[in-house]
Amino acid sequence: MELGAFSISLAVKDLHASREFYKKLGFAEFGGDAAQNWLILKNGDHVIGLFQGMFEKNILTFNPGWDNSAQKLKSFTDVREIQRHLKAEGLALVSEADEHTQGPASLVIEDPDGNTILIDQHV
Repeated sequence: MELGAFSISLAVKDLHASREFYKKLGFAEFGGDAAQNWLILKNGDHVIGLFQGMFEKNILTFNPGWDNSAQKLKSFTDVREIQRHLKAEGLALVSEADEHTQGPASLVIEDPDGNTILIDQHV
């Protein structure tokens, strides 16, 4: 089972201050829209998302179907297949992908410490 590209989505208090901080660490803007209070930054293969006012805590994010440059992969494990695997392993899902659809979908789980994990397929 391949989870796809990994990034961390940070719930930030001040988007502009966070952007400047991470720029000093060598991150450059890769995507997003500051006017909508979110940016995606990249340093090599490392990707972080900065999100102001969109969620309460940081989120570990996996994107099935994408590489670390948000380019579509030729083959990948669909989020619904990942969901079936997680359920078979006895994990409780916070939110689920609709099994009767194809293409973009997402699911959310939490680890034993309450950390949110988003598996978010865009293709």
